Amino acid sequence: MMRSSLGSPTRLLRKGWAMAGARYAVILIVALGAYALVLLIAGKDPIQAYADTFSFTLGSRYGFSEVLVRMIPLLLTAIAVALPSRLGLINVGGEGQLYMGAWLATWGAITFTSLPQAAFIPLLIVLGFLGGGAWASVAGFFRARGLVNETITTLLMNYIAPLIVGFFVYGPWRSREMGASAFPQSAAFPSAARLPQFLGTRVHLGLILALVALVAFWFVLDRTKWGLKMKAIGGNPEAARRLGIRLGVYILVAMFVAGGIAGLAGMAEVASLHGRLRAGFSPGYGFVGFLISWMTGGSPVGILIMSFVLAIVFSVGSLLQITQGVPFAAINVLMAIILFVVLARPRLALSTFGRKS
Repeated sequence: MMRSSLGSPTRLLRKGWAMAGARYAVILIVALGAYALVLLIAGKDPIQAYADTFSFTLGSRYGFSEVLVRMIPLLLTAIAVALPSRLGLINVGGEGQLYMGAWLATWGAITFTSLPQAAFIPLLIVLGFLGGGAWASVAGFFRARGLVNETITTLLMNYIAPLIVGFFVYGPWRSREMGASAFPQSAAFPSAARLPQFLGTRVHLGLILALVALVAFWFVLDRTKWGLKMKAIGGNPEAARRLGIRLGVYILVAMFVAGGIAGLAGMAEVASLHGRLRAGFSPGYGFVGFLISWMTGGSPVGILIMSFVLAIVFSVGSLLQITQGVPFAAINVLMAIILFVVLARPRLALSTFGRKS
């Protein structure tokens, strides 16, 4: 009797997927509608803007490949936020961790210049992971000791990391190459230190790293004892402590791994797309990754979907500037609108609708 009233597990699973999909759809529809209103007020044609967006991103092989390129750092930084959130931690520092991963990977690239590619690529991956992980561990240490909330430390450290990168780019690592010394950037990476790109596009090895990280994130949290303990800590830290779970160790490890994943995003950006370290190379990927994780509630499938959708938004900034005369900063307006819609919690309305049906 109880089984018939609740429905089969398959039916419940399908309903859960349908509700999640409906929530993401509502977020996007409301946000795009509000953005269309902003374009109308500015005297632009929103229908043409969206048509240009579709044709540029999904209507061509090049456009689609560029969406995947933008998706890589968003996917990695979103995972970096979602992982510690299972412990009840708020990691706002994906941007700073991304910068420090790029910084340490750059040190390796310009120091060990004679390595073959077979050794260089694993080295850069390890250095990128260590750079971001060590940066996040500072916040993890203070949180584990009960000294400072990780939200404050990770947020403030976002503004320190680019300054460190800027110091080295403007100072000891500044390029002395002819024609390049006028720009704040490091020396070029050796060709062996460049991540492989696929099918004649700019899509690179970072996409595989991001997908592996996403699968590992799902597997560890949903299929291992470690993940079960993380959920217990996030649900009731005091009860977990009484059961003998060492909260400090879990906090430190989770923050280190999360920062390392964000560091991979920075490493991939400089080792594949730029081939050198530049000041301000990230347009805010870490902050958008936080938005993605918040939107999806840390769901692996949701992170994958929304990373792709927001990568489309990022990819059309320059296009709309050309076709519609819309400043690139208008993309930040759209991101802000999406954030406001998320904070409005459309899931509440959807869940109410689902109960009535």
